[in-house]
Amino acid sequence: MRRRRAAVAAGFCASFLLGSVLNVLFAPGSEPPRPGQSPGPSPDPGPGRRGGRGELARQIRARYEEVQRYSRGGPGPGAGRPERRRLMDLAPGGPGLQRPRPPRARPLPDGAPGWPPAPGPGSPDPGSSGPGPRLGCAALRNVSGAQYVGSGYTKAVYRVRLPGGVAVALKAVDFSGHDLGSCVREFGARRGCYRLAAHKLLKEMVLLERLRHPNVLQLYGYCYQDSEDIPDTLTTITELGAPVEMIQLLQTSWEDRFRICLSLGRLLHHLAHSPLGSVTLLDFRPRQFVLVDGELKVTDLDDARVEETPCTGSADCTLEFPARNFTLPCSAQGWCKAMNEKRNLYNAYRFFFTYLLPHSAPPSLRPLLDGIVNATGELTWGVDETLAQLEKVLHLYRSGQYLHNSTEAGRAEYQHLPGSTIPQEDYRCWPSYHHGSCLLSVFNLAEAVDICESHAQCQAFVVTNQTTWTGRQLVFFKTGWSHVVPDASKTAYVRASG
Repeated sequence: MRRRRAAVAAGFCASFLLGSVLNVLFAPGSEPPRPGQSPGPSPDPGPGRRGGRGELARQIRARYEEVQRYSRGGPGPGAGRPERRRLMDLAPGGPGLQRPRPPRARPLPDGAPGWPPAPGPGSPDPGSSGPGPRLGCAALRNVSGAQYVGSGYTKAVYRVRLPGGVAVALKAVDFSGHDLGSCVREFGARRGCYRLAAHKLLKEMVLLERLRHPNVLQLYGYCYQDSEDIPDTLTTITELGAPVEMIQLLQTSWEDRFRICLSLGRLLHHLAHSPLGSVTLLDFRPRQFVLVDGELKVTDLDDARVEETPCTGSADCTLEFPARNFTLPCSAQGWCKAMNEKRNLYNAYRFFFTYLLPHSAPPSLRPLLDGIVNATGELTWGVDETLAQLEKVLHLYRSGQYLHNSTEAGRAEYQHLPGSTIPQEDYRCWPSYHHGSCLLSVFNLAEAVDICESHAQCQAFVVTNQTTWTGRQLVFFKTGWSHVVPDASKTAYVRASG
C-alpha cells in the first residue's frame, strides 16, 4: 500500500511538471495494480453484455435527474440561475474553465444523458473572504507538493499547493476504486461506468455549492479534461481540511472538543432548514468530516438525501441503528415527520456528542452537557433545541458566568511579576494544549488561581498574550519559580512564601 501511494504521488507530481496534470493523474492504468488485480479494466466491449447497457443507462439517468433536482432546487445562499449549457460545452474563455478536447470515445449507452448544468456562480477563491471567479483547469497547471490523501468507495483525494501558496484538495473518481470496478465487472462498459461514478462527484459538487455554510467545505472550482480513453473526466477543487481522528480529539482540551460539537450542531441546524429542504447524511461517520482551523466541516455529500421517507403509517417510519431503533410519526401528508433531521441528530450523538461533550468539562456546565447528550441519545429534542442548548453553553463559558460559585476563601497569595516568564519547571496535566506541559485556558486571573490551587504540584503560573477561539487567555502552570527570565509578552505569578 505504501508503494502504491508513493507511486501515485510521484506520478501526480510528474504530470504537473509536464503540464498535463489531469491527463496523467486520472488516466486508466496510471496507478500500479494492487496484488491480484489486473493492470486496469478493459476498454468498453462495444455492445456490452446482454441487457446490461439498458440498465446502466437507466442508472446514469437516475443519477443525472437527481443532480438536476438539486441544481434547480431553490435559491440557495449565493446561488443564481443554473446555466442551461452542459459543463463540458462551456465556451472557451469562461470563468476559469478550460474547454476540454473533443471526445475520442464511443458514445454512452443509449438513453444516457450528458452532464447537468453548472451549479451556479463561483465560490470564493482560496484565501479570500468573498465570492470570486471559480478556479478551473488553468489553476492546476503549476501546482506543487502533490500528495495522495486517501480514497473511499468512489473517489480519490489529493492535496496540492497552488502557485499562490494556498493548499487545496482535488477529488476525482478513483479508477482503482470499488465503485468503478464493480460496475465494469457487471456491465463491461468502462466509459459508461465512469459516467455513473462521476455523477456522484457532480452531485457532491452541486450540494457543496447549494448548501454553502461555514460548516460545509468550500467548493473552489472544477476542471474537465480528457484522460486517454475517457473524455471529460471531472476533478473538483475544494478547501483542504485535516481528517477527524477521534483518538486525537479525546486528548485535546474540552474547549476544542466543545467547538467541534457546536460546529456540528450549527451544521445540522443548517441542513434541517436548507434551501433544498431537510438534508440527511446517509453516510454519517467521522471520516465524512474534516477540521479547518478547529471548525468541523462536512466534506462528503455524495450520499446526502433531501427527500423525506414516504409512509402510510408509523410502522413505515422506523429509524434503525445498531444499538436501538426509533419509531417516528407519519404525517397527514404521507411523510415520516423529521426523519432526516432525527437521523442526523442521533448519528451526531453516537459518533460525536457522547465522546466529546461531557469529559473534563467545567463542573458547573456538566448538567447542561449531560442534558444535551441524554436528549439527543433519546431523540427527545430536535436540532433547534439542541443548537439552542449548545449556544447557551457557549455563552456561559465565554462570559465566565459558569464561575459564579467561585470563592476567594482559603486562596494563597501570589506575587505579580510583570514582563517575566518561567521557562522550565513544567508538569503535565490533562487535558492540556501542550503535551509536554500544563497549558490551559482561563477566563480571568481568579480562575487561574483556582486551577493552581487545585493542582498539588502547582506553585506558580505564567499568563501569556495568546487567546483561544473563545477569547480566553492561555496560562502555563509551573511547579516552581527558581529560574525567572524577562519576557515582555508574559506575566508570571508565584506563590508567596509563608
